[in-house]
Amino acid sequence: MVDPAALRRAFHEFYGAEPRIFAAPGRVNLIGEHTDYNEGFVLPVAIDKRTYVAAYPRTDTVIRVRSLNEDELREFDLDAVAKTHPGDWVNYVEGMARILEGEGIRVHGADLMIDSDVPVGAGLSSSAALEIASGLALLTLMNADVDRVLLARAGQKAEHKYVGTKVGIMDQLASALGRRGEALLIDCRSLEITPIPVDTSEIALVVCNTRVEHTLASSEYNRRREECERGVELLRSALPDITSLRDVGLDEFEQFAELLPDPIRQRCRHVVSENMRTLQAAEALQDGDFATMGRLMNDSHRSLRDDYEVSCRELDLMVEIATIVDGVIGARMTGGGFGGCTVNLVHRDSLERFTETIEREYKRGTDIDPEIYMIEIGNGAEEIGGSESGVESSESGVE
Repeated sequence: MVDPAALRRAFHEFYGAEPRIFAAPGRVNLIGEHTDYNEGFVLPVAIDKRTYVAAYPRTDTVIRVRSLNEDELREFDLDAVAKTHPGDWVNYVEGMARILEGEGIRVHGADLMIDSDVPVGAGLSSSAALEIASGLALLTLMNADVDRVLLARAGQKAEHKYVGTKVGIMDQLASALGRRGEALLIDCRSLEITPIPVDTSEIALVVCNTRVEHTLASSEYNRRREECERGVELLRSALPDITSLRDVGLDEFEQFAELLPDPIRQRCRHVVSENMRTLQAAEALQDGDFATMGRLMNDSHRSLRDDYEVSCRELDLMVEIATIVDGVIGARMTGGGFGGCTVNLVHRDSLERFTETIEREYKRGTDIDPEIYMIEIGNGAEEIGGSESGVESSESGVE
């Protein structure tokens, strides 16, 4: 856990100034995986693991960034030609600053220091947390209005242009706009956001980290996006008005599925059915119907495993172990896939049994010690000790 007071002291010792502190959360997606870049529906929550950015303004156009997690210092000048550094964490920060400037917001220089307890490579969106926290810091330092949707869009564009991953908008929106105790049903076409209460008084959200990160994740992510786009092109011969898989109903897909070769047919079937599951899940949570929510989560994992093929042996094993524990309502992989985490709905009186079983059986099957996090649903990006509330309805699009 990050101590903001310790971060403040470290900043003062390194830079010799008293910073302002900003934070943005990682996220767990309850359901709706790989639907966001298909203009579909997602249902994430902001979590109580966060990236913190201490910030102090400079009088020039240089941004210096020190990461306590990496024990590294990076520096770039906004008036110089942008350079990307493959695989370097600073791309998220520099990309964010330059994209904001591309939106017509003149970003000033700043000294930044970063500390985070969002696990990297776990599918909990450490990248979006870094983008949103650093973007909020830079905008606030220059007294700019903070439009949360613009901030999220900038984070998405930064990842497209400066990192090279064609992500959807879900992670950044969840990090910027999260609401304590609520999931966000996000329409990734209109960006309309509907808060969905999640009653965790008797049911716990538990994230299990496989501690596996496969190197093919980024390239396969982009390939899945291309396959979905090709599916839309082929389906247009029968459904000329569609612009994305969001426009295809399950009945229509089944009627015209023969137009699609495998694996494109499989990819499209996942997206179309996952959109339906996400809307049903939001309704189930509204009604407090966790049994239906759990069934939909289980169905989602099978679809991701068999049709979208973004799971892996370790994720499948983690889900299989969870399903044999009494008191587990639902389990699925969460995030982009090929490693990372599962999200589980567990009765609170079964938490000890669940934890012991996962630790023992996953270790037995993989020789890896898993990490298990009890998740609380928290607010989105905010200034720590400042005036930011984390969500401002006039800017957020939340209804």
